Amino acid sequence: MGITARGLGLLVAAVVLLGMGFRFAYPELTLLGAAAGAAVGYAALVAAWRPRLTVTRRADPDRVARGEPANMTVTVRNTGRLRSANLLAEDRCGKRTVPVPLLRVRPGRDTEVRYEVPTHRRGVVPVGPLRVTRRDPLGLVALARPYGETTPVWVHPRIHPLTAVPTGAGRSLDGRVDGVPHGSITFDSLREYVVGDELRRVHWRTSARVGELMVRENVDTSLPRLVVLLDNRAVAHPQRVDGVAESFESACEAAASVVTAAHRADLPVLLLLVGPELVERGDGDADASPAPLDRLAAAELSDDDDALRAATTRLRQDRLGDTLVVLTGPGGRDELGHVGALRGAYPSVVVGVFGAAEPTPPGAAGLVVVDAADGAQFAAEWDGVRRW
Repeated sequence: MGITARGLGLLVAAVVLLGMGFRFAYPELTLLGAAAGAAVGYAALVAAWRPRLTVTRRADPDRVARGEPANMTVTVRNTGRLRSANLLAEDRCGKRTVPVPLLRVRPGRDTEVRYEVPTHRRGVVPVGPLRVTRRDPLGLVALARPYGETTPVWVHPRIHPLTAVPTGAGRSLDGRVDGVPHGSITFDSLREYVVGDELRRVHWRTSARVGELMVRENVDTSLPRLVVLLDNRAVAHPQRVDGVAESFESACEAAASVVTAAHRADLPVLLLLVGPELVERGDGDADASPAPLDRLAAAELSDDDDALRAATTRLRQDRLGDTLVVLTGPGGRDELGHVGALRGAYPSVVVGVFGAAEPTPPGAAGLVVVDAADGAQFAAEWDGVRRW
């Protein structure tokens, strides 16, 4: 509960008048002081009454690309029996507030307001909760309460069409990569039987020798797999414009473009971030993995400068695919040696460098390097690559 300047002045006057009236035996001053104190007490009781309101929000749509329009519709319904008068409300939308008219909402009626959600920047825009302020008729006390939950609007990076998608390297029937999809006809290894395995996959000769059921594990060695590694270290994107690292925004657009192109070509793709990430699924399903574009919308710069070495070590050990796409900024060019060391595990390695003042020297660490100022230029340079 917050007392206004007018209420504070009246409360001070009530204390002074009561003190003067009792001290010097002036009943008139005592009466005025009591009236002033009663007015403040009445205002506190009126403001403390909590109206019964139900707030619902509907984002249309809740996931958009950067720069595309998105609207939020807020509906406030009075579920009480009394008319809610003298209410002021504002809805939080990102870093700004939107006024919501709520004066004299009749019981069982609702009021609706529709406004645009800012999508000029990539990110997750939190909308809500609705902040309703209850005031007394004299304007002495104001009490603000939150209503409703927060609804996120996911602003994805811009997607630039890519016509070329790496199709992987030629492999023998036994495969060159360990992390390939399982379930095809090419033999890979033997493992213990688990409930649900098909009996036709049991290798009876080995099972008789070891004394327990062993099952053939097959893999698909013909399907290429892309791995996109986004460098989200702050040291890799040192330049800021109004507090925003434009090179990182361009790298996010490139990552979104590659992931989308791979999905359209029905190719498996894996998105990884160098630094730690904290993202929750927008629909409240905590067990499901967030979509790649949602992860890119929530991606932020990390202060872990040594994360690249740990990420490359994991990539070398796990061998998650056959084509590796690394996206970094001008600060990451000095560490391309760690990426070049992955060429033994990944037949094709492509590096995208964004926002560098000078082009990367040709043949740096033996990699295919694409220098670009932004996502659109990256798409044009990407389609011009002749070898993967």
